[in-house]
Amino acid sequence: MCGITGWVSFDRDLRSEAAALDAMTETMACRGPDDRGTWVQGPAALGHRRLAIIDLPGGRQPMSATTPDGTVAMVYSGEAYNFTELRADLAARGHRFTTDSDTEVVLRGYLEWGDAVAERLNGMYAFAIWDGRHDKLVMIRDRMGIKPFYYYRTPDGVLFGSEPKAILANPLARRRVTLDGLRELFTFVKTPGHAVWDGMREVQPGTVVTVDREGLHTRVYWRLDTRPHTDDRDTTIATVRSLLDDIVRRQLVADVPRCTLLSGGLDSSAMTALAARQLAEQGEKVRSFAVDFVGQTDRFVADELRGTPDTPFVHDLARAADTDHQDIVLDAQSLADPEVRARVLSARDLPMGFGDMDASLYLLFRSIRDHSTVALSGESADEVFGGYLQFFDEEARRADTFPWLVRFSRDFGDDSDVLRPDLTRVLDLPAYIADGYRTAVSGIRRLDGESDFEFRMRRICHLHLTRFVRVLLDRKDRMSMAVGLEVRVPFCDHRLVEYVYNTPWSLKSFDGREKSLLREATADVLPKSVYDRVKSPYPSTQDPAYALALQGHVKDLLARPSHPVFDLVDRERVRRAAHVDTPVSTQAARRSLEKTLDLAVWLDLYRPEIVTG
Repeated sequence: MCGITGWVSFDRDLRSEAAALDAMTETMACRGPDDRGTWVQGPAALGHRRLAIIDLPGGRQPMSATTPDGTVAMVYSGEAYNFTELRADLAARGHRFTTDSDTEVVLRGYLEWGDAVAERLNGMYAFAIWDGRHDKLVMIRDRMGIKPFYYYRTPDGVLFGSEPKAILANPLARRRVTLDGLRELFTFVKTPGHAVWDGMREVQPGTVVTVDREGLHTRVYWRLDTRPHTDDRDTTIATVRSLLDDIVRRQLVADVPRCTLLSGGLDSSAMTALAARQLAEQGEKVRSFAVDFVGQTDRFVADELRGTPDTPFVHDLARAADTDHQDIVLDAQSLADPEVRARVLSARDLPMGFGDMDASLYLLFRSIRDHSTVALSGESADEVFGGYLQFFDEEARRADTFPWLVRFSRDFGDDSDVLRPDLTRVLDLPAYIADGYRTAVSGIRRLDGESDFEFRMRRICHLHLTRFVRVLLDRKDRMSMAVGLEVRVPFCDHRLVEYVYNTPWSLKSFDGREKSLLREATADVLPKSVYDRVKSPYPSTQDPAYALALQGHVKDLLARPSHPVFDLVDRERVRRAAHVDTPVSTQAARRSLEKTLDLAVWLDLYRPEIVTG
């Protein structure tokens, strides 16, 4: 896992731009604390920061290969879990390797197959190749969008990076956000390719972007397609289990300490239990970590989202799987710490966060990094197997909008509620959401004979796998890489995603519950308490001291009436929320305070030009 960046300028020799390349590269230092490297040749400049995972001494980057027709150089972020098989295939074709790293396998794969190497990779990756034989830059991103990848077109080429901050470090990139960027910022629709920053784009998942002297060209090499599913229930469950065993085995490969993230829910428990069983065969114990809050279990109050605290179930699984377990217990002061908020916003580049859940994730990862360099996560199982409440909520099912927005509005309110009324009118977010929804569902193919209900559930599953999951994957990547921790997501293996997506909803929920296939496929490794547990989202603190701390920070902000945040947010609404006599208890009210603080910190850190006219 690493941070990549670069610059292609067809009208100049970039050897004179070392300072700019160094500045871009250093923004990725948190993603790659172990090493750095740059490579420049004529119109192309590549920068790399490395987090060493496989072949610690041999995987240095940028990595290049000399051919009779020119040099091919690459910067690579991620992991190819099938690199051993690909290496054997390439060796049989005459390629010779000088390292044991997966990076060299990908580079040699490109020399053999061109950008079609993407179709052969199983993993999470974002990489850029300067092909000096044809004077072109090739940028490739993994199928599910696990690893972030951004680019910014210039008059004579392109800037690119793992994160926007790498691009924004170049003087050619403007720190500008227009109305369209604000629309994306204040909705939860994850428009493909949209990067909020004006002029910046994401390399879309499953896509190859090529830049040459003729311009920019894109090729989609993978999409989530509709296919018939003919396996019966028993075969489907057995196939899911077989895939999970293979995926976990591949993703446990590392030359550094690894662990699992354990929440006590079905997803992380199944993944941890499978990892524990496989490592036990090698005489090893898996390390597991969970987040908790001071006093949360003893003072837990059930609500519509969370019916039970995590910790008892975490401990049940840890005992059953015999893991080397540790709880990371956080207090309200740490969660509300302005320095932590600033680090979170700096990691995300945008105020698109989840409040205390972002802070706790960052602090959890920071603590884990003292013990491990690689962690396996249960992220994305809800999207793959159908675990969220909106999958079973009749209003959300029938709504002609993104189904999670129905639940979010009910449970958290509207993110845009904090905005000034005049700005809200100009943004017209309902129209933006409606347009995005129509575009998102327009290309989903219906099977011949598929019932109206099954097709509606197919659309809901597709939306979660192509929109919703990308928000959470980006959050996971940014919070983990901010502390130099690689987090792997077994449930995002494209083979599993394709297979389960095309399983009818009647099979996904055959026992009337969420994630029926996953529960049955891993029943033999789960304690009964976890097997029977109802879905509970990532935990949020219930400590009133956290809300009081938020109010105090917002009062400090209100004492700065000229702060640019008040060009965006409704000052009086914020003042009322900050001065109520009792701690802010509702999720919606607390969210308003968190959103205001996030916006203020982001404006202080990035000083963007906001264009609302």
